[in-house]
Amino acid sequence: MPSRTRPRAFDALLSAARPERVGVVTSAVGLSIEVAGLRCAIGDLVQVGSAPNAVDAEVVATAEGRARCMPLGRLSGIGAGDPVRTNGSGVVVPTGRGLFGRVIDALGRPVDGLGPLDSGARVPVDNEAPSAMDRARIDTPLTTGVRVLDTLTTLGRGQRIGLFAGSGVGKSSLLSMVARGTDAEVSVIALVGERGREVREFLEDDLGPEGLARSVVVVATSDEPAMMRRRAAFTATRIAESFRDAGKHVVLMMDSLTRVSMAQREIGLSVGEPPATRGYPPSTFSLMASLLERAGTGPTGSVTGIYTVLVDGDDHNEPIADQARSVLDGHVVLDRAIAVTGHYPAVDPLGSISRVASRVTTAEQRSVALTLRKVLAARRKAQDVLDIGAYKTGTDRLVDAALEHEAAINGFLQQAMTDQTPAPEAWSRLTRLAEALAGEEA
Repeated sequence: MPSRTRPRAFDALLSAARPERVGVVTSAVGLSIEVAGLRCAIGDLVQVGSAPNAVDAEVVATAEGRARCMPLGRLSGIGAGDPVRTNGSGVVVPTGRGLFGRVIDALGRPVDGLGPLDSGARVPVDNEAPSAMDRARIDTPLTTGVRVLDTLTTLGRGQRIGLFAGSGVGKSSLLSMVARGTDAEVSVIALVGERGREVREFLEDDLGPEGLARSVVVVATSDEPAMMRRRAAFTATRIAESFRDAGKHVVLMMDSLTRVSMAQREIGLSVGEPPATRGYPPSTFSLMASLLERAGTGPTGSVTGIYTVLVDGDDHNEPIADQARSVLDGHVVLDRAIAVTGHYPAVDPLGSISRVASRVTTAEQRSVALTLRKVLAARRKAQDVLDIGAYKTGTDRLVDAALEHEAAINGFLQQAMTDQTPAPEAWSRLTRLAEALAGEEA
């Protein structure tokens, strides 16, 4: 019976029927536990110690007669000689419509105080990415409700795109706008490595009851073990995949991909991987590719992935940002210089690109978007001359148009967090603005 269709009771019976195997802790150093005498495989869950100090862990490396495990909880009270038990099963995650409006942890356990989950079948967290030949072509735009995204960086259903910015520039706020304004049927949100204080603020203030009602939120705060932070990303992805398999169009939002990579760096270094670029072991970059490739289109449904990338020191060429750009289908750049002026969302339209925009927009739409881009580019090129007051009207018609319609341009690019603009209205506003700019240019 396929795991994705069998009932939970059947899974429970299978788990109970598996023989329990017992090993022993030989050492607990740093973030990892070494176990001897336990036959297990990478990805298996084990229970270390005895109640009430028992802690779950996941096998991440094996050698002859020994296994290296990473804890999914605190190691306090665990010592050499403690028993380690496993029945050879891996992590499973809940699925189904009963997850809507719920907040769960990386292991699929509810953390919102609303009682047990009324979920469907539980499925293994690990899954294969869709085959390259089984993926449907991306040909339908995804509405986000954010004007600058829907028109100048148009997303398609099944696309993977990154939001690149330093800390405090508005990545989480932009994600919440997308969660409330998207036309996707389901939103799955992974908050990885977030400050504990910010979780409730995001849920109650940014996301709100309207956004939460059709969302599933997976949370692993910054104080949780690295294994839980990495696992949260895969749990959210697997939940999104389960809705895609049911024919739904899903938007998967992950904040942040950088913290997932940092968690993998901790794990890799703890099990003996050599540090490579800026201390990241090789497994970090392969994990990133395997995680991102799981989003995309299926035969019927789709998972549109939106991943925030916290660029180190606002350096957009640091290793994680560079690797993410090479795998993703586009990037949206949030600029601190724009944010400090009170311009939100602080999207840099000239630095942002969607690699599928040409496939999901019409020629007319691309034309009006290009008109605005040309005017913005001319204004940026002339900014130094404008700053010193040396620009003379008539020198450049595009710059003249930018100055003449500056208020209208800013009014279009800026948007309140509570404002949701339908895509037809956003394109209509851009068309009128482009006509005004073209008239001024002429």
